[in-house]
Order: sequence, then C-alpha cells, then structure tokens
Amino acid sequence: MKEKILLKNMRIIDDSSERSGDISIYDGEITAVGKDLSDDGANIVIDGRGELIVIPALFDMHVHFRDPGLEYKEDILTGAEAALAGGVTGVLCMPNTKPAADNAEIFEYVREKAKNTGVDVHQVGCITKGMKGEELADFEEYKRAGVLVISDDGRPVENDGLLAEALRLSNGNGLLVACHCEDLAIIDGGIIHKGEVSEKLGVKGMDRESENKITKRDILLAQEENSRIHICHVSTKECVDFIRKAKQGGVKVTCETCPHYFIYTDEKLLTRDADYRMNPPLREESDRLAILEGVLDGTIDCIVTDHAPHAKEEKADFLTAPNGVVGLETSLAATLTELYHKDRATISEIVNLMSTRPREIMGLDRIRIEEGVHANIVVVNPELEWTVVPEKLHSKSKNTVFKGETFKGKVIATIAGKTFRYYETV
Repeated sequence: MKEKILLKNMRIIDDSSERSGDISIYDGEITAVGKDLSDDGANIVIDGRGELIVIPALFDMHVHFRDPGLEYKEDILTGAEAALAGGVTGVLCMPNTKPAADNAEIFEYVREKAKNTGVDVHQVGCITKGMKGEELADFEEYKRAGVLVISDDGRPVENDGLLAEALRLSNGNGLLVACHCEDLAIIDGGIIHKGEVSEKLGVKGMDRESENKITKRDILLAQEENSRIHICHVSTKECVDFIRKAKQGGVKVTCETCPHYFIYTDEKLLTRDADYRMNPPLREESDRLAILEGVLDGTIDCIVTDHAPHAKEEKADFLTAPNGVVGLETSLAATLTELYHKDRATISEIVNLMSTRPREIMGLDRIRIEEGVHANIVVVNPELEWTVVPEKLHSKSKNTVFKGETFKGKVIATIAGKTFRYYETV
C-alpha cells in the first residue's frame, strides 16, 4: 500500500533557514509543504504542536558496517537500522572488511545488500591493494563502480610515495583521499592516550605525536600535489591547528571529528572499561576544548561517528579489547545536548555539520525540503530527555561510549523515500 504521511505543525529547519508548517508525503515523495494541509487520506499523521522539528536527514561519512566478513559484529542490514534510528540516511563505509574492499565484486555486494534498507550506503575503496600498503589499487575500476572516496582507514598509508601518487591521481579521477593519521611506529602497542591517566593505570599509551606527525605529512603531500585531502577523526589540539592554518593557506583539506572527542576526556578510562577505548583515543581537556573550538569556528567540517561495532566478549578485557565504539544512534542527540542546548550552535549549524557539509565534501546533492522531491527527512524532539541503554540499540554490538548518559534531543521518525521508521510516541 502506498503510504500518505502528514507532518503537521512542525518547525522545518535546514542549513540556512527556519519556517513553520506542514509536510505532506505520498509514496516517498514530498507532495506539499505549507500551512494547514489537509490530512484527508493520510494513514500516518504526526502532530508536532510547534515543538517538533523536521531537518534534512544526516549523512555519516565514517562508519564500519563490518560486512563482508565480520558480520557477527554488524552487517549492512543492522547497521542501516542503527543509522535510521539516529536520523542517518546516508553513510560512508570504511574498507577494512574481510576481504578488504578493493574490487568491484565487493562494491556490488554492498550495493545489492543495501538497496532496500532506506540508507544510501557508499563503500570506500582501499588506497592500496588489500590495505597492505604495497601497491595502489585499481582506481579506474573504482570509478566504474561508482566509488567516491578512497582510504586505508584503520591504518595509514606509510609509504610517502604511494600516498603522493594516490593524491596526484585524484586530481584526474576525482576520488577523494581520506586519511587515517597514525604513525604505527610511535603507537607501538599503546592502547589509550599517553598521559597522566595511562601512567596511573600502568598501561602503554598512544603518544599524540603519532596523529600529529602523519596529519602534518599528509597535509604537506596534498599541498605539494595541489590535491583534495580529508583527514579522518581529528582528536588533538595540534591537528586542529595544523588544519586551520592549512585551510588559511589554501590547502584543499577537509576534516571530521566525533562527538566523544568534544564531550569526553581520557579520564573515562580510569574505570578500566574497554567501551571507552577507540582509535584515536580520548585525550586531555585541552584537546577536547580545541576540538570543540574547531567544530564551532568551521575548522572541522563535519561531525561523524566512526561507528565501530565489536562483540561483547571482545570488549570484555580492558587490555586486549579492540578499539572502537558504536555511535550512529547517539550522534545527533549528543551533538544537540553539547552544542544546541548549551547555546554553542544553532540547529541550522548542526544540520550543516551533520548533513549538508558531508554530502558536499563527497560531491552529493544537499537535501531540500520542498514539494516534488524525494523525502529524506528526520523528525526530532529537541527537548526530549532520554538515557542511553545499550541493550536497546539497534546495532548488533552495544559498545557505546555514551552508555548511561542522559541526552536532550531524540529522533522521533526517519523518512527516507518509502522507508518510514517511527521511534517514539509524541
């Protein structure tokens, strides 16, 4: 049956404007936006009473759906459900699957499995074959398969010459190079940020210079090649400063961070709970403040999650657990709580950080909320307080850094064409 959905008395907010009104949706398309629209024939009606907001759906340009090969942690179907619950209808999946995503067969597998989820799943292609750092992958094959971004995320491209060649080629093939900035020799087995907390716990730390060194190298290579480059999951104050100065100097650099980097510090690790371990790690208060400043002043282009599911048993031992946390279902709520409700950013600015700018960086169209377009929107109650209960998450894995946290702002419904999810009684 073709559904007719009416969203009444909503605050409709995009990245540049706010208005009040109704939105009528039929069979996945917006048929009208205006005042006092008739609910005749509508089988789903949500009355916002002037309190709920409608925003363009979010795009998370850094997730791990673990599919193919690691589906016990997550798969494309469960990852998509987690995304929808967080108001996310577009994702960029990193290539460190098993096997690594370096060929058209894997790209087609992902596309086919995702096609009925309601989520626009883009697959990143490896920079080097098998993510081994030895030989560049076939970028022409990537282009034919519709790939937009290349990365060896999970590890850096250690060979300067290989990365420089990938950047040089990107000027012609249009593929965006996204870099995981970590010097593995400096990390040398570290599991949390190197500082007072690691010393107190008696565990090997990750020196901030690991991220700083490779970030600076990658920016300089991009500058030399006059190429675009995207820096993943920025976590140090020095990297924010490098990127800010590079942008001022005309380097074509963009970057991202995650909510946990501007909300928490490494003091969370004093609990010896591996759910607070991720890579790069939670750092110090001065880093948290620098990340927050970078988000607010535009140095950091977008907020992502680095959604990285791991099974409960894998996260059980603090010392041996893999790094990574899930985040798709909490990212908007965390950002609203920390930025909007503390008067640091408007809803429009958050829409730009989490919807418009990521799509722009990838060369995708921004979402419009107007008659005659595909419905790709989220209904949010910005005032609703809720507590994160891991067991209630849609992801297969429950390793959230925000467990037990109370946030203000929750997704009520996500509409992506004919896909409709309703999450909360209003």
